[in-house]
Amino acid sequence: MKEELILDVKDLVVHYELEEETVYAVNGIDLQLRRGETLGLVGETGAGKTTAALAILRLVPDPPGVVKSGTITVAGHDMMSVSAKELEEIRGKDVSMIFQYPMTSLNPVFTVGEQIAESVMIHEHTAKEAAMERAKEMLELVGIPGSRANEYPHQFSGGMKQRVIIAIALTCNPKLLIADEPTTALDVTIQAQVLELMAALRKQYGSSMIMITHDLGIVAESCDAVAVMYAGRIIEYGTLEDVFNRTRHPYTEGLFNSLPNIRDRARALKPIKGQMPDPSVLPEGCAFAPRCPYATERCTQMPPQEHRFGGTHRVLCSAYDDPAFHIERGRQNG
Repeated sequence: MKEELILDVKDLVVHYELEEETVYAVNGIDLQLRRGETLGLVGETGAGKTTAALAILRLVPDPPGVVKSGTITVAGHDMMSVSAKELEEIRGKDVSMIFQYPMTSLNPVFTVGEQIAESVMIHEHTAKEAAMERAKEMLELVGIPGSRANEYPHQFSGGMKQRVIIAIALTCNPKLLIADEPTTALDVTIQAQVLELMAALRKQYGSSMIMITHDLGIVAESCDAVAVMYAGRIIEYGTLEDVFNRTRHPYTEGLFNSLPNIRDRARALKPIKGQMPDPSVLPEGCAFAPRCPYATERCTQMPPQEHRFGGTHRVLCSAYDDPAFHIERGRQNG
């Protein structure tokens, strides 16, 4: 029997409609996630990763953000049609989000215990005293003494604040956890501790997770599947093994080539030339074509077509219209 489908996103399109221009942030993406799976959503700043996550929670600021089309189902809930009251019940209980900057995610005028307890009181209709006890238990679970529940955010370090955010997100055992660059602004040692903690808690609660990051090392450590975003589209999608060992898209190849190789320290890095296109003025054909070493005239004129390799690996690249086409990394790694 197939595992329960926790997230199903189909043909999601999100624009930011400003007076002077329209920003084409997300341009028709599909995502599926089953119970207990972790998906790495990878891409450069401005690729549309955070907008996609906010759309799943129906938190895209409106105006100027507009969800133009698509369907989003989270734990059986149609997120596009539920009422505002139902959304309040779903957020925090069925789906939670760890936002990028813990320093700005906590309310400075409430104690951390009160902020954790609030979620328990709202979703589990628990009295304040019992909710505060639960808050202390959650703090202990993330490695903070429960006795610190009555302290304020400014009394915690950045790493501790991120642990508090994780405690809030996991308090009601959500079926889906979205982590948006959860280790940004943390030093390397604290990063490792936070990732280890999240993995342990996710396993304990059986939660599914979307890990939004630009760090391929974090993806390799944490994820079962990978979706690579570029200019608002998912240009490569597959299992961790598919994307890392059988790389198919030229952009993904460029990401790997720009990483240092610890086995060959003398090898020069090969950064991807150019910049991601302005999302308000996307190219007519493939958005990556101006930076792609394999681009043909057709790539600059026609939208890229999706190609499948096996049952799990999808690539948005018109070069594969030619069955003989392979990028170097894909050829070397199978």
